[in-house]
Amino acid sequence: QVTLWLKKLYGSVPIPQYEVNERTVDILHEIMENNEERDKDVMLLIEDMKDRTSKCEAEADYWHDVLGESLGFLEGSLSKEANDDLTDLVQSAIELDVEDTSLTSFYSAINDMTKELYKTKSKNEEMEQKLRILAKKLTSALMVEKQLEKDIEKLKKSQGVQQAKAEIQSKNMKFLEDKSKDLKIRICDAEAQLLARGLDQSLTHEALVKSSEELAALRKEIEPLKTELASYLDLPPSIPLAQVKVEEARKEL
Repeated sequence: QVTLWLKKLYGSVPIPQYEVNERTVDILHEIMENNEERDKDVMLLIEDMKDRTSKCEAEADYWHDVLGESLGFLEGSLSKEANDDLTDLVQSAIELDVEDTSLTSFYSAINDMTKELYKTKSKNEEMEQKLRILAKKLTSALMVEKQLEKDIEKLKKSQGVQQAKAEIQSKNMKFLEDKSKDLKIRICDAEAQLLARGLDQSLTHEALVKSSEELAALRKEIEPLKTELASYLDLPPSIPLAQVKVEEARKEL
């Protein structure tokens, strides 16, 4: 079916090459059915138009006979100017879609078209106003979008720099941690070797750290005593000198 349809469609022109499989045949078959349905619709439309044309021609012949027999109006009996006016009248009646060519029908049709024109103009003005508003919003949105793109680029660059710094800091931290662990291991090994050789326990790293902490605590305890001692050092070495100092202070007061 598809092959016959393609031959009929292309006629004497060779059918284009295509991959023949189940899917392509199904697609072509569906297109063929749609095409045939459309052809049927077109044929029905053509028949309908022919039928309408026949009716219009019959009606035209009828009115031609009526005008010729009743009014003595025959084709070719009017002047060119009258024929032109009559043609314009007919065309106007067709364009305005009036029932007859009376002035009342023409005025009513023109009035209706004028109303439609005003409505259309009003809608166009509303649409233009909406378009202007949308254009402003679109311009603003585009500006915001550009600014956001710039901000995103800056943020990406900043994040890249921060990430690089973080990686460097992480590497440095890892290096220091590894170095600290290595030093601790070396200190432990060295202390073990020294202890094995008879080193005094008080000279080990832990003992020295403990002694340093105890010394710092003792210094804190001594600070108030130093302050109190300094107040005593300012006193005179004997009672007479102390009495003299007191008299001098009294005189100053």
